[in-house]
Amino acid sequence: MSTPRIGFHLSTAGGVFKAAERAHEIGANTFQIFSSSPRMWRPARIDAGHASQLSELRKKYDCTPLVIHTSYLVNLSSQSQEVRKKSITAFRGEIERALDLHAEFLVLHPGSWRGLTHEEGLALAAASIAKATEGVNLYGVDFRILIENTAGAEFSLGGSFDQVAELITRLKPVVPVGACLDTCHCHVAGYDLVSPEGYEETVRLIKTTIGFADVRVWHTNDAKAARGSKLDRHQQIGLGTIGLEPFRRLLNDKRFRHCAFIAEVPVDEPGDDAKNVQTLRSLVATSVKPAPARTTR
Repeated sequence: MSTPRIGFHLSTAGGVFKAAERAHEIGANTFQIFSSSPRMWRPARIDAGHASQLSELRKKYDCTPLVIHTSYLVNLSSQSQEVRKKSITAFRGEIERALDLHAEFLVLHPGSWRGLTHEEGLALAAASIAKATEGVNLYGVDFRILIENTAGAEFSLGGSFDQVAELITRLKPVVPVGACLDTCHCHVAGYDLVSPEGYEETVRLIKTTIGFADVRVWHTNDAKAARGSKLDRHQQIGLGTIGLEPFRRLLNDKRFRHCAFIAEVPVDEPGDDAKNVQTLRSLVATSVKPAPARTTR
């Protein structure tokens, strides 16, 4: 992408197309949404007119890619057959809504394998994703499922780049797939993004496991907790234990120029969404910095 894609996770209150309007207002040229409530099994219905408006506004504002985050309830590696069955159905709905909205990416936390071995959890996650996508042609559209790395909590699949890469490798013959990496998750899982030397080592590990080409989205989140703590607590950019400089390094790294960078940080005060987008944009080298926002909210 010639222009860096920098955005925010936004509300769809008032209709899904409202997220595109909000993105434009805060100076974002990409954004992420939930397509349904992240804490309810009951799926939302996408209004066809709203979906059409969303596509029109995205073209008007050159706002791409659209990233959808899967519900937090979905656990495709659960040992519980009931939870896994509900998760497969819910994830199928996530895919269908993503396609209806012409989203480029659907981000998925691979789940928790508590009560199983790591290998069993990995196999269940891969099988569940394959089951959820049965009969859906995902290769004729610009769409990928992205496996997100996690904070490294015990029994949480995806706490290391190796685990993310392992799942991607299993899924590639079945579905178009890639990775979404979260800076907070990397940091609290123990990867060093802060020191220049540590950053280069972390990038080297990404290259030798997942591969640069398969990383399509970065969740650019500062962290409230210490490196290696396994505590997934997001903080506003520059106010946490990661700090500003690692984000400057990441945003100007040519190896990730093809990626979208989306913040999922707290909005403690009105305007914090625009402030964090502007903070990220200000870190981009002048020669490739996007145009300034028109308005803020």
